[in-house]
Amino acid sequence: MKEINLDLKNLNDVFPDDFTPEQIAKGKTLFLKKLAEDSHRFYGGKIQTAPKAGVFGFNWFNVWYTPGVSKISTTIRDNNDTSFELSNRGNLVGVVSDSTRVLGDGDCTPPGGLGVMEGKAFLMKYLGGVDAVALCVDSYNENGEHDPDKIIEFVKMVQPSFGAINLEDISQPNCYKVLDVLREECDIPVWHDDAQGTACVTLAGLINALKLANKNIGDVKIVHLGAGASNSTIARVNIAAGVNPENMIMFDINGALTKDRKDFEQDERYYHQWDLCQKTNPKGITDFAEAMKGADVLIALSKPGPDTVKPEWISSMADKSIVFTCANPVPEIYPYAAKEAGAFIAATGRGDFPNQVNNSLGFPGILNLDSTN
Repeated sequence: MKEINLDLKNLNDVFPDDFTPEQIAKGKTLFLKKLAEDSHRFYGGKIQTAPKAGVFGFNWFNVWYTPGVSKISTTIRDNNDTSFELSNRGNLVGVVSDSTRVLGDGDCTPPGGLGVMEGKAFLMKYLGGVDAVALCVDSYNENGEHDPDKIIEFVKMVQPSFGAINLEDISQPNCYKVLDVLREECDIPVWHDDAQGTACVTLAGLINALKLANKNIGDVKIVHLGAGASNSTIARVNIAAGVNPENMIMFDINGALTKDRKDFEQDERYYHQWDLCQKTNPKGITDFAEAMKGADVLIALSKPGPDTVKPEWISSMADKSIVFTCANPVPEIYPYAAKEAGAFIAATGRGDFPNQVNNSLGFPGILNLDSTN
């Protein structure tokens, strides 16, 4: 292997010329994972706390702390809204997770999510100057089950310290209740990045891709692979943007979403999925290969690949097909394979492939906008 250029701009170039695209893609994934482990170990993570106010002499400690800070406490006591001006609260986000759905790795135990939550804080600081704190919580109840009410109670308790809350990597169906209750009951914005963030950037990518393909959003046939928090929210947002739900077919690990899905009908925790069961797939198609025939768009956020989506399924799609395979850390099919199979536009959730569609493209800007409402 050639000498590695650590600016990572041309990572493809470090592999021998006789490597196939699949070997390069797999090699990049292994290399990035190893580099991540070594780098995190070297730095001890990637986030630290640093003062932003100066100490211009010893007595400034008495300004930033006692006795001067007493005035800050009493001012905020008399008007809680001044906490956004007199403390860092107005520029501070709590990144909250119980680490039960970390990327494609599933339940990583509460501290196992710290790498991703620190990553969110890292991106918020570098991309928008927003401070953030990783808060990985233990949501187990006395029965050894993950309890969404524990997350809800935790966020409601800590909200006086933050300007906004970013929910992250909470497994379904708990994530739906956590988001809906907190948005209703908290005094600060609460944003589920995996759901709302991913949906916003996916819709943006879809609008642009349809423009390049010269297709109308109200006419296209869309197949969704995966019906978790991200993809179910994408479907709902796309419908609001003009997609005809009757032209939409969704699949999860148990098959197609149809009116016959008793699991969703009988479990009120999956109210979003049951709503989609009633609105989409009116013909009741249950075979994924059949659903893909003539489809204009595939939006996949499911099992990491690279063999989850077959090339022959892509080949059966309509002319100028659009393929978003956004599972992390490995897409359901590599973009080069999707293009070889006939895709007009191929996108993934990774920044080292062309056409990244990832919630990191939308924050902290959208979260900041929400906080002004």
